[in-house]
Amino acid sequence: MTGRHPSISRRTLVAALLCTPAMALAQGAKAPSPFDIDVLALKPGEWIWDPAVAPAGPMLVVVNLAVQRAYIYRNGIRIGASTISSGKKGKRTPTGVFQILQKNRDHKSNLYNDAPMPFMQRLTWDGIAMHAGNLPGYPASHGCIRMPYALAEQLFTASPMGMTVVVLDEAVAPETVSSSAVLASLAPAAKGTTAAQADPLTEAEVARWSPERAPEGPVTIVLTTANKRIIVYRNGVEIGRSRVGVPDGFRIGTRAAQFAGRDAAGNARWIYLALSSYQARTGQAVEQEALDAIDIPPAFFAQLRGIVGEGTTLLATDGGILGGSTGKQLTVLTND
Repeated sequence: MTGRHPSISRRTLVAALLCTPAMALAQGAKAPSPFDIDVLALKPGEWIWDPAVAPAGPMLVVVNLAVQRAYIYRNGIRIGASTISSGKKGKRTPTGVFQILQKNRDHKSNLYNDAPMPFMQRLTWDGIAMHAGNLPGYPASHGCIRMPYALAEQLFTASPMGMTVVVLDEAVAPETVSSSAVLASLAPAAKGTTAAQADPLTEAEVARWSPERAPEGPVTIVLTTANKRIIVYRNGVEIGRSRVGVPDGFRIGTRAAQFAGRDAAGNARWIYLALSSYQARTGQAVEQEALDAIDIPPAFFAQLRGIVGEGTTLLATDGGILGGSTGKQLTVLTND
């Protein structure tokens, strides 16, 4: 008996050696990064996912090829973000506005030797899709949008058929913020409808309230102490915004809370939601002094109070929400 191993072809051996690191890269991080991390600071394979901050509402994914990032929104609020790998030279991922045409948890490529494409969400019938795959830190696919395995699974489970996916190739990220806390919103302006975001307040305006823009649906409230603004979304559409007073030196961090009913006096009670960067107080009541520190104009508060109910979420951040152009198909929340 010789010391030779069982027969194995050189091609098979090389393929095995090459596949090992590729498979490791394909998995990406198993757990999400902190919610308030700078998305552009994520390393290849890292991702963010905190769906509790907007548990219901229309979903949107914005893919920016220039920065190799994907941003995931629900009810107008970012609930996730990820590093990606898009099409390489000669196989560039097409830009534009797409809808999810097909979903397959265990898809195999029809074009590339049955290559596995877990959690496939098809964008075009000629082979472009989002799916889990190898993430080397640069464009390397044949046109598809690769994502970390764990994030691709989460997105596959949460996203509905027909979800809008916007693919851009811009020199800037779709969000520009003054700190690491990113709570900006993006939404496509549907053909024949008004844009999902409203114009900034003019110098003469204290507040604006337009509930008719979205008569029903889940409500999300965003508070930014840096910009001293409160913005209200219903069913992914901005229906109101107001200036607010914030005490000097007041800091709230990046928090998320959910409406938990009203007390005997009729005041709303809120409980903290889990964020990957803020777990300690999950399920605890938000301190009343933190709520009382924000001065909201009485007329706007009365209108807001009337729509707060079951399922309403509140996001608060010390970071600013700044605007920027992200393509003709989008209207972006503008800093004011």
